[in-house]
Formats: sequence, C-alpha cells, structure tokens
Amino acid sequence: MNQKSARTWKELVRDREILSWSLYDWANSAFATTVMAGFFPVFFKQYWSAGADVNVSTYQLGNANSLSSAILAFISPVLGAIADQASGKKRLLIGFSFMGIVMTGALSLVAKGDWPLAVILYVIASIGFAGSNALYDALIVLVARPSEVNRVSALGFSLGYLGGGVLFAINVLMTLKPELFGLSGKTQAVQLSFVSVAIWWTTFSIPLIFFVREEKKPRGPTYLSMAAAGFRQVAGTFRELRQLKNVTLFLFAYFFYIDGVNTIIRMAVDYGLSLGFSSESLIVALLLTQFVGFPAALLFGQLAQRIGAKAGLFVAIAAYTGITIFGYFMQTPAHFYLLAMAIGLFQGGIQSLSRSVFAAMTPKEKAGEFFGFFNMLGKFSSMMGPFLVGWVSLTTGSARLSVLSLIILFIIGAIGLLFVRFDSALEVEN
Repeated sequence: MNQKSARTWKELVRDREILSWSLYDWANSAFATTVMAGFFPVFFKQYWSAGADVNVSTYQLGNANSLSSAILAFISPVLGAIADQASGKKRLLIGFSFMGIVMTGALSLVAKGDWPLAVILYVIASIGFAGSNALYDALIVLVARPSEVNRVSALGFSLGYLGGGVLFAINVLMTLKPELFGLSGKTQAVQLSFVSVAIWWTTFSIPLIFFVREEKKPRGPTYLSMAAAGFRQVAGTFRELRQLKNVTLFLFAYFFYIDGVNTIIRMAVDYGLSLGFSSESLIVALLLTQFVGFPAALLFGQLAQRIGAKAGLFVAIAAYTGITIFGYFMQTPAHFYLLAMAIGLFQGGIQSLSRSVFAAMTPKEKAGEFFGFFNMLGKFSSMMGPFLVGWVSLTTGSARLSVLSLIILFIIGAIGLLFVRFDSALEVEN
C-alpha cells in the first residue's frame, strides 16, 4: 500500500468521524460483556432458574440465544435494504439501540424464578444489540477509505474490548464488594449492573449520532413500502450473490466458524457453572478476556498485515479449535483463566478481520444490503451453535461433550475457507 495514502493509528484516532464511529463499539460492547457473556448466564442459572437442573437451564439459555438469532436472521437483509434505500442507517441504528437499552435496563426488575420474563427481555435486548450492530457495520464504508478499512475495523473492536472491559470491571467490583457501593448484596449489584449498561450504551452512542455523516437522499416511500421492496431486493441479492462465487464461498466458511466463536462467547460462563466452578471465578476470567482482547485485536491486525488475510483467519480458526479441545479437558478455575486469555487473543482478531475482508468485497452503494446478508448469516449460525450445545448437554447429560461438539463448526469453516480466493484487492494492505 502506498504509505502516503495510509494514515497512522494516531491520525485515525484524531479523525472525529472515525473515532465517533469506533466509540459505538465502546458503547454497546458493555451489553456483550456485562449482560450476554457475564451476568445474564449467571443470574439465569442461579436466580431466575433457581432450583432447575443445570442441563435444563443450559438448554433454556441455548434456546433463548437461538430465538434472538433466528429473529435477527430474518430481518437483517430487509433491514439493510431499507437502510440503503432511505439513507437511514443512523436512524434505524438509533431505534434498535433504544430497544436494546430499554430492555437491558428492564432486566433489573425481573423477579427471582421468573425465567420466562427474563428470556423475553433478553431476546428483545439481544435483537436491539445485534440489529444496531448490523447497521453500525454497514456505516464503516462511509467513514473509512478503502485502504484503511482494516485498521478502522480493528480500532472499533479494540475500543469495544476496552470499553466493555472498563464497565465490566466496575460491575465485577460491585458484585465482589457490594458494600463499597452501598448495596445490600450481590443480587442488587447484578441488578444495578444491568442499569449501568443501559446508561453506558446511551452515553457513548451520542458521538456517532452527531458526528458520523450520512448522505441525505430525497424523501422517498414509506418504511412499509420500503420493507416490501426490501423483501424483493433480498431475492435479487440472493441471485446476485450466487453469481459472485468467491463471496459465496467466503460467506459459507464464515457461517460456520463465526458460529463457533459466537457460541463460545454466549455459553462459556454457563459451561463453567455446569462444571461446578464458582461464578466469581468465571466473571473474573471474562474480565481477563476483555483486557487481553484490547491489545490483541490491534496486534492481530498487524499480524494479518504481514501474513495476509487468509492466513490470519486460518490462524484464528486453528486457535479456536485448540480452545474447544482444551475446554473439554479443563478441570480447574485456573484452566478457565487460561482459556479466557486464549479467547481474548483471537476473538477480536477473527471478528475484525472477517468484517474488513467482507467490506473489501462489498460495493459501497450496497453496503447495507450486503452487510444485511453478512449479519443474517452470522445470526442464522448463532441460532445453530447454542442449540447444538444445549441439545448435546440435555441428551448426553455431559457439558463436556456439548462444548466439544463445537469443533465440527470450526472444521467445516476452515474447509470452506480453503476454496476462497484472496487476491491482492482482498488481502489486508501492508
């Protein structure tokens, strides 16, 4: 890459529009850490599902994650098509964020034993989180030059790790030392943590709302008519993607390997609880993941610059395969800490690199539509993984076999990636 056309990391951070876009990752990653990966699985098993068999609660949690993913998978392509037609990515992002924020705060009000209401609120909050992410991903082509999209993507993920980790650290301290915050105990601390995520998400979304510019288009048809046109556009996009063999092959591989990644994110704490580890040990391990993940996301981007995008993805998939095998054999909380560190090293890298590679394949004028499909596949796959883990756990009575089943997803993803051609236009720029 021509050095004159590339801006340094410091220059990217000084760019107000890029920094404002990246801060949205800082904002909503609090939901991914404190709620999705951290306290919701713990509270679901120990508070909202108090007295239930551990394998049954794992199955219920898996179904909750699968349901939210199925709904998102259905609406993502249409959502992207509407956003492209209306130039309304930011408006829709705000709407989905509002839904996620309100439902996250409402989790603090769910009574002990009321797991059905907890599931309903969690599913709606997850839809708000994932729907806003789909639109956030599509905005990257508006804020980043083609030559810097990989760096900007990595910047977003790294800030997400840091921001999510900062609030998560505060929330963990609240649960370990509730008296320092004037709280009555761990239950109230977790409930207040849900509220803190809603406030954090709202506050750090403001820069994107005010400073990320989106080209205005003439006032067009209503959202209802655009939705109908969106469904028609989805069919057309299917036909178009079928003609783009390389993109189709990449999406096939992505469908499977990202399913394994997302399932580990959502089900890791539940798995640790099923093995009898204390919730405090698991939460501290997740916190470790966040702070390892912050520099690792940036360093992985640098590694990919040297070895290429395809090799970088293979390294990450191989690492996750090893993580899955190690998870089957682990015996102590110390093993879980090692697992958390390993996940932190590769989680942001595989997500960031996948997003930037697909952005390089995406026509700018169809960013919302194509990223709608990209996120649709991620959600469809995220429906399969948690269900697979829950079903194996329920039918075999073995939490260890349930996590080992994820290796199938990484193997299929790696095989699919073998057939993807990464020419110079799709490689991470040097």
